Amino acid sequence: MATKEQVLQALRSVIDPDLHRDIVTLGFVKDVAICDSTVKVTIELTTPACPMKDRLRNEAQQAILGIDGITQANIQMTAQVQAMGALGNVLIPGVKNVIPVGSGKGGVGKSTVSANLAVSLAQSGARVGLMDADVYGPSIPTILGISELPQPAGDKIAPIEAWGVKVMSMGFFLKPDQAVIWRGPMLTKMIDQFLGGVEWGEIDYLIVDLPPGTGDVQLSLCQRIPLTGAVIVSTPQDVALNVAEKAIFMFNQLKSPILGLVENMSYFVCPHCGEREDIFDSGGAERAAQRLNLPYLGAIPLATNLRQTSDSGRPIVIDQPDSPVAQALTAIANNIAAQVSIRLAGTDSDQPVRITF
Repeated sequence: MATKEQVLQALRSVIDPDLHRDIVTLGFVKDVAICDSTVKVTIELTTPACPMKDRLRNEAQQAILGIDGITQANIQMTAQVQAMGALGNVLIPGVKNVIPVGSGKGGVGKSTVSANLAVSLAQSGARVGLMDADVYGPSIPTILGISELPQPAGDKIAPIEAWGVKVMSMGFFLKPDQAVIWRGPMLTKMIDQFLGGVEWGEIDYLIVDLPPGTGDVQLSLCQRIPLTGAVIVSTPQDVALNVAEKAIFMFNQLKSPILGLVENMSYFVCPHCGEREDIFDSGGAERAAQRLNLPYLGAIPLATNLRQTSDSGRPIVIDQPDSPVAQALTAIANNIAAQVSIRLAGTDSDQPVRITF
């Protein structure tokens, strides 16, 4: 009969393509049980949104079946989301990772991307929060179809839950015809309230939809809490990328890492003839990522159905999950989760979250 040591040795051939080490050395292999010619193994990944989950499962199964006398390999995949630094931040004690989504300029679809990324991560099994810090144009409630208002939760405010995501937005507190006209101190107070005054509970990923540019909200966020890393959204043309680079330089100056670049409105495919048109150019964000030595997270096509689902309050990753846009957003969400895992490799969490697929 095969031994546990033989199984572990076989699994050393399975390499995580993001962390570039084998799953045994990484500590992913948690349980090994052998009964006659059957092996049962539990593999615990660093995120439920791992883009290589199926590949690792298949490679592990094939490695085990290569052992003499083994005819069946049962692989159970679980996930443990790690925290950025020590869990227990004063303002947000239950939040493991904070991921701001920024842009150099407005009009690049940042809020739509943020909302769908948050929902996609929640669909994977992660516990997700979405903080709408775009105080001058809070559109997250519209994109997620939220009409109710937050309620008190003790001495804090309970976020609204939509599509599996806990949401807080300035849009909940504004009348339709009301505008926010605030200076820096008020914006800082709002950030503090949205962080420490909201009952976020236990969250694996807190996505923060930032206002465009490099202003007081970005500065306050970076100064208040440790950030796992920022995601930058841009359209492909030079004028948008030039401004997006200013956001990248801002995060660099504030010692906040960049998880990668997303190219929105990358190309348009005519629904009638199938011809592709690069309305805003294409590939600019990928070229910028290569030049700046940053991860490129993926491209999202320009499509009418993304606008329609956002206006109707149904995220496209929920409403049309098989569409090219939804698949692109899901892939980007998985790539972000992978980049978080790369950054946190070797970091221990005091209270790991275990999720079974």
